[in-house]
Amino acid sequence: MTYTDHTTEEIEILLLDSVKAFRAYGKMPLKKRAEFMRAIAREIEALGDILLQTAAEETNLTEPRLRNERGRTIFQLISYAEACERGDWLEIKIDTGLPERNPPRQDIRKMLVPIGPVAVFGASNFPFAYSTAGGDTACAFAAGCSVIVKAHPAHAQTSELVASAVLKAAKDTNMPDGIFAHVYGAGTEVGEALVKHPLVKAVGFTGSLAGGRQLFDWASQRKEPIPVFAEMSSINPVFLLPEKLKQSADEIARLYASSITLGVGQFCTNPGLLLGIESEGLDTFVAALGEEIRQTSPGNMLHMGIFKNYVERRANALSQEEVTTVAVAEGDLQLNQGAPTIATVSGEAFLNNPVLHMEVFGPYSLVVRCKDLTEMTQIANHIEGQLTATLMATEADISYHEELVDAIRSICGRFILNSVPTGVEVCQSMHHGGPYPATTDSRFTSVGADGIKRFARPVAYQNWSNDQLPQELKNENTLGIWRTVNDKLSKDPIK
Repeated sequence: MTYTDHTTEEIEILLLDSVKAFRAYGKMPLKKRAEFMRAIAREIEALGDILLQTAAEETNLTEPRLRNERGRTIFQLISYAEACERGDWLEIKIDTGLPERNPPRQDIRKMLVPIGPVAVFGASNFPFAYSTAGGDTACAFAAGCSVIVKAHPAHAQTSELVASAVLKAAKDTNMPDGIFAHVYGAGTEVGEALVKHPLVKAVGFTGSLAGGRQLFDWASQRKEPIPVFAEMSSINPVFLLPEKLKQSADEIARLYASSITLGVGQFCTNPGLLLGIESEGLDTFVAALGEEIRQTSPGNMLHMGIFKNYVERRANALSQEEVTTVAVAEGDLQLNQGAPTIATVSGEAFLNNPVLHMEVFGPYSLVVRCKDLTEMTQIANHIEGQLTATLMATEADISYHEELVDAIRSICGRFILNSVPTGVEVCQSMHHGGPYPATTDSRFTSVGADGIKRFARPVAYQNWSNDQLPQELKNENTLGIWRTVNDKLSKDPIK
């Protein structure tokens, strides 16, 4: 099926409707927003197998994988709806008036309010969970924003099906017309028109560093710059400490071979960099990892664009001076299949070559052989921002390497011990973000209900009468929301 790019005139009309919808939707009770989001979840589920089959045809992902991802997407919508209704994310702070004080303090009450229409860009590697009705869209709806989604060209038909579910849910729950819009654009023109349009107030994006940076630059060039919450590039370094490797090098190798090749390496948390200190344990690990990779069957990548990118970046990385190929999967390789690959390089060469710091999106990982702890710490201090960083370490390793631990923590959003970075739990404590270039703003997460805060801004109401205040700030607290009142957390009414 062929989809025609939307024109700037069509986008203008959609955004005018989106603003009108935002003005009505942003004032709706939290319960009504949650009702809408739960209805979207039901409608996505009601699409049944046709949604899975369509996505499988467009992305080369298996139906079991897509079934799991659809479940995750439905869970996101439901859990963010519950969080929306609870209202904790509103961060309500109330300081009641003190007229007797000298000077007097007026009554001041602060909460988060929706920021405005949000443009969401679908991700190529997650056709459900990070796309049309994925985490960004769910967070924006929970915050009280209208949403306009740009479908990813690699799975436009899948996106259309999900969009139909959102629109049906909007109609069934009496949402204002324009609360959701869906546009197409194979090139950059539609994306640029969305980001630069003065009615768009924020952007959500998951994808490449080049793509996210371009959106960020467009948004910054506007007369009124807007926030771009872009998740971009991460090689998710894993630091293999000596005592841990001495104890279980073979076991760690098996664990990481599975993580590197999971989903043909097409996860933003794929461990693309493994760092160890020269030792017998590291030699054992590299040999075992290489053997595991050689026995791995190549798999189909999402689409030809990602495949070509992987082939080019892998070849470029392997051609760098001092880089040695350890192992490549030995199975027959077909067109659009990424060859699982492990390479190795010295710590000094890695430090001096920025090319080796770049993400190779696919089943590839580079083992860096550090000559000693000092060099490993030096590398940790020079690695760019990451979504995750992992320590494979014993308690003694951690105690003996405090400076290294501190250096690693400073570059990541999620710090993992003795596990793998692949697999991102949707829960309140998850932080899926990190210093640039992992994201454009490390203070926010794109997974978990805290992501709602990306699409809201604080407003303080000073000296307003109780009757005129928003429901969330009124004395009675009929919504039963946790609020900080005069520096104490409470659900009690204000008397």
